[in-house]
Amino acid sequence: MASLSEDPSLETYAPEAPVTGLRKINTSLQDKLPKPYMARAMAAVDKYHPSGTEGKDSKGMSVLQQHVSFFDRNKDGIVYPWETFQGCRAIGLNLFISFAAAILINLALSYSTLTGWIPSPLLPIYVKNIHKSKHGSDSDTYDTEGRFEPSKFEEIFSKYAITNPDALTLDELNTMLRSNRNLNDFMGWIFSLSEWQLLYYIAKDEQGLLHREAVRGVYDGSLFEQLEKKRA
Repeated sequence: MASLSEDPSLETYAPEAPVTGLRKINTSLQDKLPKPYMARAMAAVDKYHPSGTEGKDSKGMSVLQQHVSFFDRNKDGIVYPWETFQGCRAIGLNLFISFAAAILINLALSYSTLTGWIPSPLLPIYVKNIHKSKHGSDSDTYDTEGRFEPSKFEEIFSKYAITNPDALTLDELNTMLRSNRNLNDFMGWIFSLSEWQLLYYIAKDEQGLLHREAVRGVYDGSLFEQLEKKRA
């Protein structure tokens, strides 16, 4: 159990709220990462990668845009369902999952990213407006503008990675998903569950661990690029 510090204003554990002791916050993060409280617009940084993914060119895009841009196969700024399908196949998903993901993802995200009010039957996702599709009941590692929040990313592991400090088991992942649920946000629950379960499926190791580097890589899309190269 966490112990109380001399300065109550700096304490992260409240004795009357036991959950604050169970889900700990890394209080020494600033020693390893400059300004961990500051959201990064173009780099997915953590205590091991204070400058983000080595060699990755952001092309001026936000971290969330970089995540989605992998599926923009012709790089025209728009992701159509067939491109989502191609991207899913490129990272190793089977035909059925890729087809289902292409329909469901574009159906769910397309309208909120459109530049006008009239829906498009082609279900395009506009990369420049992807921040408008951010859902609730998640880790909040993306802020509402698509920037990357280092402190929120680190909380994924400081709070829930019990077996291994830099990886999540399936049980720990499910605990995190339940803990992040917002009241009555049923769509957010579904989106978060689907995203994280899919990530676990494609990125877990032989021991069933989802490592922090895989999680960080999915935020800026570098994991997708690595998986595609590995398959090639």
